[in-house]
Amino acid sequence: MAAAPSHFSGALQTTQRVTSRHPQSQTRKCWLCLQAGAPRPWILMAVDTEKACFGLYCGKTVLYSNGSNETFGECGACLRGQRTDSNSICRQCIGSPELYDWLYLGFMGMLPLILHWFFIEWYSGKKSSSALFQHITALFECTVAALITLLVNEPVGYLHIHSCGVEKLSDWYTMLYNPSPDYVNTVHCTQEAVYPLYTIVFIYYAFSLMLMMLLRPLLIKKIACGLGKSDRFKSIYAALYFFPILTVIQAVGGGLLYYAFPYIILVLSLITLAVYMSASEIETFKDLLVRKKRLVVLFSHWLVHAYGIISISRMDKLERDLPLLALVPGPTLFYLLTAKFTDPSRIRLEEGSGH
Repeated sequence: MAAAPSHFSGALQTTQRVTSRHPQSQTRKCWLCLQAGAPRPWILMAVDTEKACFGLYCGKTVLYSNGSNETFGECGACLRGQRTDSNSICRQCIGSPELYDWLYLGFMGMLPLILHWFFIEWYSGKKSSSALFQHITALFECTVAALITLLVNEPVGYLHIHSCGVEKLSDWYTMLYNPSPDYVNTVHCTQEAVYPLYTIVFIYYAFSLMLMMLLRPLLIKKIACGLGKSDRFKSIYAALYFFPILTVIQAVGGGLLYYAFPYIILVLSLITLAVYMSASEIETFKDLLVRKKRLVVLFSHWLVHAYGIISISRMDKLERDLPLLALVPGPTLFYLLTAKFTDPSRIRLEEGSGH
């Protein structure tokens, strides 16, 4: 960059003297050369990095960086993949997601898969041989969608992602914290402070829906010979309903789900296990061994229970948290031991006998 004109050298020397007298000041100097046809004067700008922006999420974007000297823009929303630091400067997020973040993404990834399996089982019928192939196809669709989603996020082409992390609930709802310094004009600083935990779920849902529309109709047309024409594609029609619902839930309640999903997993898995065992009239251990399908459902619920326990404990201390996994079979054992006391037919029989 060319040297400043001589009549500005005095101003530069004065600024340097003031800075040397007050080393605690974090003032940084930058030169802006404005030229449009005819030469224009050089402008000396001092940017005070200690002056924070208004609002929780407004920050200054780094326009130019040369070692310790940085040029900043005006206060506003940070770019995607950036977040403000303690000095209201937008910094690139280069950290990795924590275990709890991965567990949250796993939960959001399991929701479409579980709903796929539920509706496939619901519409396939008990005698249909196509259900197994549809279950495998749904698993393949969600797995491939998850891998593609990881590959297209930063860093592109790798199966790991950069994350800004989550500090508090408001990080998920930055649109509610746009400041109004003069109570008239609003400074819009809406951004993804929890990058990429918010948008990556939408990307995953989009790829899942795309793969389902490409693969599932062809598979059902080939192997779903045991179903009527009106029932063959009902599991796909159901997905066309629950994908928009999941998208709205993530858009509105993503932050609430982030903190509540471990408890949601435990409560729903307990309820569904109790409903399944009651509907299948499972009252003893022998009833579980009658069909292999019952064992598959039971072990699936146990895995979900373990997932919820790990999410709550976060496995910070293995010697303390690992023994908690011994509680996984607890609800099943409790149900089997108490089922004979809650049988409605037995209760009615005792009432009829006058006991």
